[in-house]
Amino acid sequence: MGERKGTNKYYPPDFDPAKHGSLNRYRNSHPLRERARKLSQGILIIRFEMPYNIWCDGCKNHIGMGVRYNAEKQKVGNYYTTPIYRFKMKCHLCVNYIEMQTDPANCDYVIVSGARRKEERWDMNENEQILTTEHEQKQRLETDSMYRLEHGAADKAKLQKAVPSLSELQEAQSAWRDDFAINSLLRSKFREEKKQIKEEEEKDQALLRKTSLDIQLVPETDEDRKLASLLKFRSLESYEEKQKKKRSEISNRSWFSSTADVSPTTAGNSLKKLSIRPKASVTAINPISLGVVRRPSKEESKGEEVLAKSLGSCVNGPKEEHVNEKCQHKKENVGSRERENCPLQPDSISASPAQDQMPTTSTTSSSCLVPDYSDSSSDTEG
Repeated sequence: MGERKGTNKYYPPDFDPAKHGSLNRYRNSHPLRERARKLSQGILIIRFEMPYNIWCDGCKNHIGMGVRYNAEKQKVGNYYTTPIYRFKMKCHLCVNYIEMQTDPANCDYVIVSGARRKEERWDMNENEQILTTEHEQKQRLETDSMYRLEHGAADKAKLQKAVPSLSELQEAQSAWRDDFAINSLLRSKFREEKKQIKEEEEKDQALLRKTSLDIQLVPETDEDRKLASLLKFRSLESYEEKQKKKRSEISNRSWFSSTADVSPTTAGNSLKKLSIRPKASVTAINPISLGVVRRPSKEESKGEEVLAKSLGSCVNGPKEEHVNEKCQHKKENVGSRERENCPLQPDSISASPAQDQMPTTSTTSSSCLVPDYSDSSSDTEG
């Protein structure tokens, strides 16, 4: 110990190993330093750990087991050849001193002064623990043969009482003797359970994907299986009955069914079942309502002027039949000429009754559909 502490230490110039021997002797100090300051009185300072829970008599506070103190260790006697030591320490919560000493006879510590023990002891005999043989009993067993015989008979009776429990313990230990076999059996059981759990999870996931659900399925029980077996989902008519009914309808149906027999109500009902709406009837398109008018050419404009003059003469002149026939003949000539020049046939457009009453000039002008560019250069050309 001294050599370890003397390593890498400062050695003064006047240090002589032959004369001083060690640095401690050179410095006139003890290797334990301050711990050996009362060594002349037979007292050594050590670290003492509280062996059990106590109550301090000075401050009445609880001091737990395991609390450490700087205690003064002193030899006060012997138990046969075993020395008895006394420890004196100061409470860390007050100025009270606590003294304790060893008890080799009972393998325990005894409080001498300054504190009292918190009683947490129990009787070893009541707890069926192994009791230590007293010194007096040992001497008597060695010297008294009759006492030794009686003691042996009592031990045999104790053994007979303990045989059942000992046999149970031996059986329990023998069951766990082959560790490898037990471990392999346990691991195989775990593997089977893990495989079964994986299969159930795959079935549950397949069911959830099929039904498009996102819920957590509960494992099946015997009661659930019993209730599911009692439930039966089936139609009122069997498959054979449905087929028989369909065949009878087909056989009773008329072979020569005409389209006239089908009433509009039945057609409307069938369309309603199929959620199909009937198409709306196509209405007549009025080109004037679309904002499209004919742009007359030079020849047509001249013809219209001649027609207007003739119509004016027919209206303002004498009302004779010859003149009217002539006017009507001119109107037909102009209309036939416009139909030849126009790409659209007037027969394809169904005119409304209001349009039939319009003058002939408006019908003839709307017979050919050409956009009207009245603001363009066509006005200057006309």
